[in-house]
Parts: sequence; C-alpha cells; structure tokens
Amino acid sequence: MHAKWNILFTIAAIIGLLVLMTLAAIALSLPQTPARIAPTPQAEAVGSSETVEARVARVIETTQREIAPGQFQPVQQLELEILSGPLKGQRVQVEHGAMSMTSAESLYRQGDHVLAMVMTQPGGRQFVMVTDVVRIWPLALLVMVFIAFTVLVSGWKGARALLGLGISFVVLMGFVLPQILAGRDPVLVSVIGSFVLLAITLYLTQGWALKTHAALLGVLISLMLTGLLASCAVGLARLSGFGSEEAMFLQAAGASINLRGLLLAGMIVGTLGVLDDVIVGQASAVMELAEANPALSWRELYTRAMNIGRDHIAATVNTLVLAYAGAAMPLLLLFQLYPEPWLYTLNREMIAQEIARMLVGSLGLIAAVPMTTLIASVLRHWVRRT
Repeated sequence: MHAKWNILFTIAAIIGLLVLMTLAAIALSLPQTPARIAPTPQAEAVGSSETVEARVARVIETTQREIAPGQFQPVQQLELEILSGPLKGQRVQVEHGAMSMTSAESLYRQGDHVLAMVMTQPGGRQFVMVTDVVRIWPLALLVMVFIAFTVLVSGWKGARALLGLGISFVVLMGFVLPQILAGRDPVLVSVIGSFVLLAITLYLTQGWALKTHAALLGVLISLMLTGLLASCAVGLARLSGFGSEEAMFLQAAGASINLRGLLLAGMIVGTLGVLDDVIVGQASAVMELAEANPALSWRELYTRAMNIGRDHIAATVNTLVLAYAGAAMPLLLLFQLYPEPWLYTLNREMIAQEIARMLVGSLGLIAAVPMTTLIASVLRHWVRRT
C-alpha cells in the first residue's frame, strides 16, 4: 500500500513539476510593455472607421442590379436609425448591395437591428455602410440550449466540461492571442497554452485519477511531437503563412506577427479538441480493461487497448479530413469553376497549408494513441502490482 501511494505521489510530483515549469515559462514570456499596432499609411490616408448598432427604420426601395452579363443581385435603399456611437439618434439613408454581394436571404426588413460602419474621411466627411445583421440573441439561445442539453445528459461531469470550455476560451483569449500579438514565438506560446488549458480541463472533467495522470503525460508528449511535425511540414513545403485572407488583413493592420509561426500555432491548437478526446478515450479503455481482467499484464493491456485505439484512429482521421474539407468547400468550389490540373491546384499555398494542417493533425493524433496507451498500461500495471 505504501509503495502504491509512493507511485501516486511520484506521478503527482512529476505533473506538478511540469505545471510549474509551464507557469514559469508563461511568466518569463509575458511582455514587459503592452503591444501596440501601428496604423499603416494606407489606413491613415483612408481615415477612421467605427462600427455602431442601428435599426432599419424604413425600406425605401428594393431593385435588381446587373453585376455581370446575365447576373443580377438585389440592391436596397434603407433608412437607418443610429442607436450607438457619435451619430446616435440620427437617421441616415444607405444603399445595401452596391459594394457587397447580396441575395434574397440577406435583404433587410423594417425593424431589423444591424451593424453599420461609420467611416470618417480625412476631410471630415462621414459615410455609413451596413455590414451585417445583429444575431447575438439567436446565438445566445443556441448557447443556452447547448448548456441545458449538456448538463441534462452528462450531469455534473457535463457542467465541469462546460467550465473547462470557459477556461479554454480564457487561456486562448487571455494568453495565447495576446502573447502572439506581442511578438512572442507562436509555437512556444501555443504549446504552453494548450498544455495548460488541457491540464485544467482534464482534471475538471475526469478528476484526480490515474487515467487523468496518464492522459496528461500523453498530452504533453503529443503536443511536443505535433509542434515538431508542424515545423518540419511547414519547412519542407516552404509555406509562408500568407495563404489566407486573414493573414493579409493582419499585415494590412500593421500587426508585427510571424505569419509562418502563426500557421504552426494554428496547426497545434487545431488538434486540441480531437487530441483530448482520443487521449482520454485510450486512457479510460486501459483502466476499464484492467478492472475487467486484473490478471492482464501491461503488454496484454497495451495490445487489447490498441485494438480499440486502431478503430479510434480510423474514425478520427476521417473526421479530421471531412472537417477540413467542409471548411474549405467554398474554396474547392471556386477552383472547380476555374479548372486547372489538380496538381497545380494542390500546389497553391491556400490549399497546401490546409493539406499540411490536416496531415500534421492526423499524424499527431495517430502518434498519441500508442504513446498514451503505453503510458496508461505501464502506470496501471505498476500501481496494481504494489
């Protein structure tokens, strides 16, 4: 019994040391001064802009405008009542659809609450443009339904999972993104932030148990391996990080960010959700097999759990491929409209970086299964023997 507790305390000490090292790395990487983004000369020349909330007071007119030979789109003349900002209380007339793509589904009705951009030109002249409909309340309703069903089905464990989800957003928004904006190494920041948020959420949802310790060790090794794989893939494929519109916007905003490092960070963070699922599933499988048949050796535990893990890998890889394909479907359709040899299409950076992201994530997950299974099998066998 004493030996068993010694092993548990040793595991706890190792995990505590890892957490302390992570926190120390976080403290050392904190910026000394707040990061500032300098406006680009183009932005200064155009002027300033501010997003405000408005209400559609009246739909003056809806017409059809030809934007290409044989192609028409609806254009609306709207009267808006500004509800916030320096123009609050004023009514302005705007044209919706003249400088943006519209459809029948994107037309506004009287009483709609919308977001509008008030642009002030260098001479002081102001121009108002509708940018989007306000959809906060429908999203809030979906969030409440999600929370209710999670707690109803999963009970207290579901509530802890929701708390872990909130902590994940805090870590991402409060640490990972600010550190990247401050010019820190995106890969290091992402690995540290990912390990911290997964450590917190694992213990919140799974409790202080042997399977959680094994899963956390598997997470740490898998994150480091994924970071290494991502670095190799980006270097071999000579990806620059400029393969998306968002990267161009960051550059235009004057943010001093290593876009290649940001691409690497995205690969690491993008695997977190599935990594959590796979690793916890494998650690749980090992512990359940050991409870069902205490006579199994660690090698037998590993072999039997890997039979489950292989099925998990097959399903997870398919899930990742479909998830990335679904997110990139508009882009794939665009390439279908302008056909070229598939090898040329795959060679374009916007496609190549998504392929690299998918493959790196899949490789990290595939490697995580045997590593976590081995760690859990050995730990469970040692504890059982003592």
